Amino acid sequence: MTAANGDKPSVSLFVRPKIASGDLPFPEQTSPGGELRATDLRAKPQCPHQLRAQAMRAAVLAVAVCSRKKFRIRCKDGEQWSREEEEDLSYETSHNCTPIGPAVECNLSPGEYFSADNSLGVLPLSIAMMASHVSGITMLGMSGETYIRGLIVSLMYAAGIFTVPIIATCYLPVFFEIKVISIYEYLEKRFGLYMRLLVSAANFSETMLLTGVMLYAPSLALEATTGLSSTMSILVLAVICTSYSTLGGIKAVLITDIFQGLLMLIALIIIIFIVTQNIDGGINSIWRIGKEGNRINFFEWTIDPTVQYTVWSTLIGGGLIHLAYVAVNQVQVQRLMTVKNVKVATHALFLCGPFILLVGFLTCFTGLSIYVSYKDCDPVMSEKISTYDKILPFFTVENLSPGVVGLVVSGIFSASLSTISAMMNSLAAVALEDYVKPLHRKLGIEFSDNRATFIAKSLTVLNGIICMFLALIAKTMGSLATVAFSIHGSIGGPILGIFTLGMFSESANEIGTIIGMITALCVCLWGTFGRPKPPIPKLPVSIEGCANSTALMFAEQMNFNSTVQPDQSSYFYLYRISYLWYNPIGLTITLVVGYVASIIVRLIQGKNNIEHDPSLFTPLLAARIRRRRQNAQKTTNSQLFVLEPSRIR
Repeated sequence: MTAANGDKPSVSLFVRPKIASGDLPFPEQTSPGGELRATDLRAKPQCPHQLRAQAMRAAVLAVAVCSRKKFRIRCKDGEQWSREEEEDLSYETSHNCTPIGPAVECNLSPGEYFSADNSLGVLPLSIAMMASHVSGITMLGMSGETYIRGLIVSLMYAAGIFTVPIIATCYLPVFFEIKVISIYEYLEKRFGLYMRLLVSAANFSETMLLTGVMLYAPSLALEATTGLSSTMSILVLAVICTSYSTLGGIKAVLITDIFQGLLMLIALIIIIFIVTQNIDGGINSIWRIGKEGNRINFFEWTIDPTVQYTVWSTLIGGGLIHLAYVAVNQVQVQRLMTVKNVKVATHALFLCGPFILLVGFLTCFTGLSIYVSYKDCDPVMSEKISTYDKILPFFTVENLSPGVVGLVVSGIFSASLSTISAMMNSLAAVALEDYVKPLHRKLGIEFSDNRATFIAKSLTVLNGIICMFLALIAKTMGSLATVAFSIHGSIGGPILGIFTLGMFSESANEIGTIIGMITALCVCLWGTFGRPKPPIPKLPVSIEGCANSTALMFAEQMNFNSTVQPDQSSYFYLYRISYLWYNPIGLTITLVVGYVASIIVRLIQGKNNIEHDPSLFTPLLAARIRRRRQNAQKTTNSQLFVLEPSRIR
């Protein structure tokens, strides 16, 4: 809708409002569910007065103009304006539509609510994926991790680049081939209903826990910058994020993600710029001081899995976390399915990789820059803040002007909201497709598009309430980065193993794969939540430059303690393993145990492998299966034409 002649916006008929079929002069030409589409209008030789009036009212609803307006409507025949008539219509919109930025769309079908009607482009999707991938946990948690443990943590983002070709060639084509909203529909087609429900429940739990942690992250920023309690911040954030996720569906989520992603980049660049301006020598000095403080530590080559960050743990563990988060995660696959075909999704995926690497490295370099600013007066040791997760907002308050502080805090909020909104929409999609729809089918209850959309929005609200309570609990769970990546690894690794077995192996069956997944979940969750855990070693920090004389007396003892590595030998070995290894451990156990158990089950049952649809397998294996079946069919056909010589007389 564009403004024209003051209060007369010009409304094109090329909108997609929901109109009851009985209101149209040509009900037989409407799309399923009474949805009037542009193709329906192009097919009509003329634009009758009645149709124009109905489309005009529907257009008012679609754009949610909450006031009395006069509209001018133009009829389009094919690609040329055939005739143009004006009709004034005063129309008061009182249909429960309230605009919230770009996030409002009314009367969306389930396909539009969950997949944006496959209308997204490459660049918007890439930026939106980057925004959801880089959350408030990244901006707060990873900047704090870099501050206290060095730039080696940034290798996790570099590892993600190498997984993009694997996702694009092996996993993504399968989901586009079978065209599903919930990726766990694939598991029912490949294994069975029990596998689908088990993995769906595991992912639902993972996503819910992560959403709670991510909702807690920006409350730390508000607490550090304004003094507002984290509890109140969580409540406000939950209401805002749930509102626009509920009203707009996935397209609203993606549109807001684009703005939020750009805001994140601006916030990080501003912080780095301010630090370089305040330090003689700029970036070169930041690098030199970081090296003197052992923060430039990319090359830790030890293979000891109990060392928190090494080259191997960050590249292997970080890469597999990225693979699980993008390739077989409902949030990201649902986003990739918002484009026309797998080719467009692949382009978006390859473009998204550098975006994620850029934001990840900027976040880590921001942590290094903040370390340079506080190398002689550590805020945690001087008790100015309680955790390194607050180091970024604390720095902005102390060193930036109020306007810039607001921009940075907005960037932190944007990083959190973009990811949370995507997860809420994903949770609703999984609950609807995996639980609500099957239950309705079993009970024989009619399930219309309108009912599906209403239930989806209700589920989004319910998920928002649950995540709000989980965020209140997350305050007691420890470091943001450690908690988030531990959850990602311990549940995401086994889930990645399930999909990998299903797509890469014909021998895997439901019972064997379930045994593998349950075994992996038990081991990984035991390592994640088992207690007591040893303290994670930190790089040296100092408060020798603090103005308080009491703090100076305290400095020598605390500085000595911070450089001494805690004795870990007295702790149970599984609890000492770096959280980055949980994903590889879960993946390996699922693959090995699941494959072996599948073979044993097949031998016990005395059955051969079930012949599945080739589209359920990764493209290379699918092509081999099709060739094998074609050859078998040719052999069968040739045998049908072989006649016994005795019958030829």
